[in-house]
Amino acid sequence: MDTGDTIAAIATPPGNGGVGIIRISGPAVPDIAQQIAGKLPKPRHASFCHFIDADGDIIDSGIALYFPGPASFTGEDTLELQGHGGSVVLDMLLRRVLSLGARPANPGEFSQRAFLNNKIDLAQAEAIADLITSGTEQAVRSAQQSMQGVFSEQINELVDELIELRVYIEAAIDFTDEEIDFLTDGMVAAKIQQLLDKVNRIRATAEQGRLLHDGMTVVLAGKPNAGKSSLLNALAGFDAAIVTDIAGTTRDVLRERIQIDGMPLHIIDTAGLRDSDNVVEQEGMRRARLEIEKADKVLLLLDSTERDAALPENLPSGIAATLIFNKIDLTGQPPHIAEREHGTEIYLSAKSGAGLDLLKQHLKASVGFGETSDNVFIARRRHLLALDRALQALTNADNQMNHQAPELVAEDLRQAQNHLSEITGEFTSDDLLGEIFGSFCIGK
Repeated sequence: MDTGDTIAAIATPPGNGGVGIIRISGPAVPDIAQQIAGKLPKPRHASFCHFIDADGDIIDSGIALYFPGPASFTGEDTLELQGHGGSVVLDMLLRRVLSLGARPANPGEFSQRAFLNNKIDLAQAEAIADLITSGTEQAVRSAQQSMQGVFSEQINELVDELIELRVYIEAAIDFTDEEIDFLTDGMVAAKIQQLLDKVNRIRATAEQGRLLHDGMTVVLAGKPNAGKSSLLNALAGFDAAIVTDIAGTTRDVLRERIQIDGMPLHIIDTAGLRDSDNVVEQEGMRRARLEIEKADKVLLLLDSTERDAALPENLPSGIAATLIFNKIDLTGQPPHIAEREHGTEIYLSAKSGAGLDLLKQHLKASVGFGETSDNVFIARRRHLLALDRALQALTNADNQMNHQAPELVAEDLRQAQNHLSEITGEFTSDDLLGEIFGSFCIGK
C-alpha cells in the first residue's frame, strides 16, 4: 500500500443528517486546508470556517479540526471537515478535496495507516471495527477493552516470556562449553508448562470474546418428535419450522439467527436421530451429526413423557451438551434446572413456554454474557486459530524435551512466538492485512 499519498473519505453514514464529516490524511493536508478553509487551523482546536470551491464560492460552513502527525489517529497529518450532513453537499465537498490532490480512501485505510505507523496493533485495529458493529452493551465494553490493549498486553507478555526462554535455550545450544544442560534443567520444562497454562487461560477468555463477536452456534438434536422444531420456534418467537405429530418431519438443517437479551445466537434445528432405511432421512441425520460436531453448544432434547427416555446413539464424542427434558406440560413436572455429573438438565415445555427463561439464562451463562470483568475482550476466530497453533507448538516443545532434541525445542518455541505475534500483527502477511482491513467501512 502506498502511504505517501493523501486519502479522503466521507466518515459519516450515507444519507441526510445534522452533521457530516470528511476525513483527510496524508502529506497534502496542510495545502488542502489552505485551499478549502483559507487557513491551516490551530492544531487540535475547533475552527469555524467556510469551505470554498475552486471558484471561491461557499460549498458549506462548519468546523475544521487539524491533527498534525505523528500525534494523530493515523500518525499522519489529518484534517476533519465537519459540515452539514446532506448527501449532496458532502459529495460536493469530497469532490473538492479530491480535486486538490487527495484520492478516495479504501475500506479501512485510515485504520490500516494507524497500524502501519505503529499507532495501534492489529488486534486493536480489529476492535475498532468490532466496536462499530457491536449489537450489545457487553460487546461494546469488550471491544473497548481490546481497543485499550487488554488483549494485546497479554499476548505481548507471552511473547516476551518466549523470547527470554529462547535466548536461554539458544545460548545453551551455541555455547556448549559453558556446560548449560537445559534438557536436564527443570527450570525450562517448568517454564514451558507455565506458558502452556497461560495460553490456555487466554484462549478460554478469547473463546468467550469470539462468541460475543460471532454469536454462539446452538444445535438442537435428539430423537424424532422430541420437540426440536417446537423449541426452535419458541426461541425464535415465530414459526420458523414446521411442527407436526408425524415423527421425522424435519429432514434437513434449519438455521435461524436470533438474539436473547441482545446476545447473538445461531440456532440450528436438525433431523431426528434414529435407525432408518430412508435414504433422505439418513442424509438428514448425517448432516445433523456434522452440525453437532461444529456446535458451540448442543441441546439434546428428550421426551419427558417417555419413562425410559434415552439419548440417541452414535453421537460425536466430547460435545458440549445440555439435556433438555421437553413436554413437561404433559407430565405435570414444574420447570426447573438441575446439575448432574453428566452435565446440566433443564425441564421445560417448548409448547407452553414454561421453563424457557431457564434455558435462556443457561445459554447466556455458558458464554459469560452479562458478566462484568475488566479482562473480558472481544476476539475473532483467527485469534483462536493463532492461539491453537501456539499451543500445539508449545506442546511439541514440551515433547521434544523428553526426546532430548534441543534444536527442535528451540524451533517449536520460535513457531509459538510467531503464531502469537500474528494476533498483534508483528508477524503477518500482506494478504491477511488486506482481508482484515477490507472488511472495514470506508472512512474508518
